[in-house]
Amino acid sequence: MLQPHAGRKRAIWFNCRMWRGSCGECYHFGKRTIEVIIMKYLSLEKTKEKIAIITIDCPDGKVNKVSSGFLDEVATVMSDIKRSNDIIGLVIMSAKEDNFVVGAAIDEIENMRNSQEAVTYISKGHAILNELENMKIPVVACIHGNCLGGGLELALVCNYRLAVDAPQTVLGFPEVQLGLLPAAGGTQRLPALIGLTEALPMMLAARTLRAKQAKRAGLVDELIPPYGLKETGIKKALQLVKKGIPARKRNRSFMNFLLESNPVGRSIVFSRARKMITSQTYGCYPAPYAIIDAVEYGFKNGMAAGLKKEIELFGSLVMSPQSQSLRNLFFKMGALKKNPQKNLARRVGKLAVVGTGFMGQGIAAVSTSVCDTILMKDVSLDAAASGMKEIWKGLDKRSKSGAIVPFDRDMQYNKLVPCDNYSLFRNTDLVVEAVFEELSLKRRILADVEEATDERTIFASNTSAIPIKNIAQGCQRPQNVIGMHYFSPVPRMPLLEIITTDQTAPWVTATAVDMGIAQGKTCIVVKDGPGFYTTRILAPLLNETVLLLEEGAVPNDIDRAMRQFGFPVGPAALIDEVGIDVGAHVYEQLGPMFLERGITASESLGRLLAQGYKGKKNKKGIYRYDLKKKKGQKLPDEAVYAILGGRPRRKFEADLIRHRISLMMINEALTCLQEGIISCPRDGDIGAVFGLGFPPFQGGPFSYIDRVGPAKILALMEDMEKQQGQRFRPAQILKDTVKTGKKISAEK
Repeated sequence: MLQPHAGRKRAIWFNCRMWRGSCGECYHFGKRTIEVIIMKYLSLEKTKEKIAIITIDCPDGKVNKVSSGFLDEVATVMSDIKRSNDIIGLVIMSAKEDNFVVGAAIDEIENMRNSQEAVTYISKGHAILNELENMKIPVVACIHGNCLGGGLELALVCNYRLAVDAPQTVLGFPEVQLGLLPAAGGTQRLPALIGLTEALPMMLAARTLRAKQAKRAGLVDELIPPYGLKETGIKKALQLVKKGIPARKRNRSFMNFLLESNPVGRSIVFSRARKMITSQTYGCYPAPYAIIDAVEYGFKNGMAAGLKKEIELFGSLVMSPQSQSLRNLFFKMGALKKNPQKNLARRVGKLAVVGTGFMGQGIAAVSTSVCDTILMKDVSLDAAASGMKEIWKGLDKRSKSGAIVPFDRDMQYNKLVPCDNYSLFRNTDLVVEAVFEELSLKRRILADVEEATDERTIFASNTSAIPIKNIAQGCQRPQNVIGMHYFSPVPRMPLLEIITTDQTAPWVTATAVDMGIAQGKTCIVVKDGPGFYTTRILAPLLNETVLLLEEGAVPNDIDRAMRQFGFPVGPAALIDEVGIDVGAHVYEQLGPMFLERGITASESLGRLLAQGYKGKKNKKGIYRYDLKKKKGQKLPDEAVYAILGGRPRRKFEADLIRHRISLMMINEALTCLQEGIISCPRDGDIGAVFGLGFPPFQGGPFSYIDRVGPAKILALMEDMEKQQGQRFRPAQILKDTVKTGKKISAEK
């Protein structure tokens, strides 16, 4: 019989008679008896068919996470099952609505003080999963919703994996995004099950698989409908008891077979993987290399040795500064997923987007699952319809990938309403203008919207640089005006910068934040001013890049140096990507503010624009777009050198390039904190990383200052001020921080 255990009892209501005894809690359904033991993280029940069912239901949250307490209870119930003589099969499932297990409890990892603690912690998980893998009875995992990280590693030790065929079912290993590797056997069991060519992208790039993709890859054995999960699991366990566990046949191409089935082929795969990681990250992140090392070690020395190697590498990664910074970002993002003024927020049922170009399309697209009605306003119905067509393409693509079902695709698309005037704007909760950066046009749209709406309607501008107070000047309801700065492409970029003026009403801010969170965005709220926060700290980076080009630096050298620092795109390439016209506009908006501080902006972007250079969009930029890349490297357009001052090209030390560009950006972030544009370093880090690509492993400008040391950053800036002039004068807040001996993250 199953033995009862001490633990928090949670109330469960059954239409049945119940008695308690030495066997735990037994529930009677007529002639059917189910023995149930209810613990803190899971419950164990035994059916009349002699199948044990572990149901995971972690308390105090909507998701299941692997924690020490969870592992202890798994070990306890496994011990019970082993002692029982009449259990012939085991089913593992979740009680949560939309997840199996989403991974490890990151807060426990964060509390580890050294590598040995990390090794001890993960060794415990290994021992329990190894024991589960070696059970003498068949074990079936019933997966619905997210099955990630430690959750997938739990499923991998099961003999059979059932997965619900629904958009919510997603399987993957996101650990690399935290600077870690799958450390509960994932680096060994995943490649053994589905092969190197499928497994490596899942671990190295955090690639996720939906149910059908997982079935094709061989990661799950069977897809089932959303209903009757437990019953199907029991039925499958009984079938495995009777017929045995079927042998798996992997679907591999002939080329993959050749590469994976012999040491030489595998060495080619591992070599290519390392080269790819180096080309993408310049070696800034140790976790991808550790993943490759663990997988390769297991192939060479066997599963047991590979598991030991995985544990060892996990211990070193946990204490790495890269992982610590990435985990810190994870917690900061988690804090911003909650609206501190939720009680003031109003629901946005009716949304209007003015301007249905690329940005407007994106804003509408991320709102189709949030709002009831979305007005698509443009100068003509044809223009609005064109924008809607692009949204349909995106929805249809998501439907075909399994992210949404066709019914949801059609329902979301049918919320879109094209219009070429403001007659339908009555009772609109939120209007977002997404037209090009022209102040007079934005003011005219605001005036038209105010005439067509009332005091319930919020007007938000998607401007990237124009002060919101300038747009709201002379309007009827300035308290309803706010900035909602989305980043391009909207569906993919996680950040939303919300800009408030001195007159913006608290409920308006709360509603904008709520809307952003519902759209899946991480929101930072900043004060109004030229460029707000993100564009303002981007401007000095671009300016210093142009100054280096004027002094004779080669664009490729600049980009290489900054990519080695950790930026995903070099700043010279970024100017082309963003658009030289956009950069010139930013200078126009922010130039007077910088001039007041004695910082002169380069006029070269304006000269390039006057000569017809707009960047990648018209294939005329700092780089050439009419030629193929040479060995993966872009070729500079040497014709721009004359426009940039005509100096001959010369070599700059990579450290000098990195210091000049990064310190300008960091100093401006400090100035924004000093002036109250951002309320805390946390928001500054999130805005820089997720809006501008500041290296995530550096943690953001403020985390970077603390990691390097405020005193060292101050010394670098003072030295640069002597060399380059007033624009490198350190922000006073940095000097004050050094005097007090505190960290910059302690400010405000």
